[in-house]
Amino acid sequence: MGQVEFDVFQKLDLRVGRIKEVYPIEGSRKLLKVMIDLGDSQKQAIAGISKYYSAQDLVGKRVIVVTNLAPKPIMGYISEVMLLAAFNEVDLSLLTTDKDMPLGTKIS
Repeated sequence: MGQVEFDVFQKLDLRVGRIKEVYPIEGSRKLLKVMIDLGDSQKQAIAGISKYYSAQDLVGKRVIVVTNLAPKPIMGYISEVMLLAAFNEVDLSLLTTDKDMPLGTKIS
């Protein structure tokens, strides 16, 4: 992967959110519809994480999301934000903060 100029990175709007609701997506074994509270708004993510997290494990979890990506249709739903995660061949871990930061806090 090539280098990214700092001004390009700065265009990403990364924020702290909390997962409020999670729903399985009918017809998919890996996708979940995840509703995320960002403090001043609520956004929807469609995420392929059901192999690694159950809905019960996710509700209430603080996560880091990219909030200014173009909306993307996935299996009839619109994904408005992207959950950030560490992933290898064996496992996936959603990114979070080590302190209880307010919802909507900007990540820099």
